[in-house]
Amino acid sequence: MNKEAESLPTPVNRRTRSAAPKRELSGWRKELWDWLRALLIAAALVAVIQTFVFQLSTVKMHSMQPTLFEKEWLFVNKISYELGHPKRGDIVILKDPSIGDGRKKYLVKRVIGIPGDTLEVRNEQLYVNGELQIEPYTDSPIEDGDFGPLTVGAGHYFVMGDNRHLGQSKDSRMFKEVPEKLIQGRAEAVVWPIVRWSKL
Repeated sequence: MNKEAESLPTPVNRRTRSAAPKRELSGWRKELWDWLRALLIAAALVAVIQTFVFQLSTVKMHSMQPTLFEKEWLFVNKISYELGHPKRGDIVILKDPSIGDGRKKYLVKRVIGIPGDTLEVRNEQLYVNGELQIEPYTDSPIEDGDFGPLTVGAGHYFVMGDNRHLGQSKDSRMFKEVPEKLIQGRAEAVVWPIVRWSKL
C-alpha cells in the first residue's frame, strides 16, 4: 500500500462549507417573516374588530356630566346597531354633524327621540309624545330655553347631552336630528379609570 497516498489530506468540499451560513441566514429570515406575518395578521384582526365589533372611546369635555366625565374610557359596542336600531335612552357615539371651527370628530350623546317621536322642551322640562320625562341621569333642568314641538323624521334620532346647564352641550338642539348612519355604536360601560368601572 502506498503510505504517501494514505497521508494525503482529505479534499475540502467548498460547497459544504459555504452552505452552512446560507442555511443559518435562511432560517433567520424565515423566523423574521413568521414574526412579521403574525403581527400583520394581529393588526388586521384588531382593525376588523374595531371597525365592526367594538372600540374604546375617550370622553372629552363636560357635555355628559354627571353620567360621564372627561378622560373616561368607554367600551363601545359597534355591532349592536348592525342587528337593531338605537333606542331612547341609549348613550351613543356619533360623528359630529356640525360644521365650523368647533367641529369634533366624534360626540358622545344620549338618544332622546327616535323616529316618529314628538319632542318639546317647555318650562325647562322635556316632553316626549306629550309626556313629561323623568330623567334621573341629569342634575339640572334644561337651561337653554324652550323649543318644539318637533317630530323626529324617519331614519333620524334626536340626541342631547346629560349636562343641561346653559351652553354645556352641543347637540340636536343646535344641529337638529341626526341620520342613523352617523351613529357609530352604543356605549356599554365605563372601563377606565378602574374606580369608575360601571355598566351604562
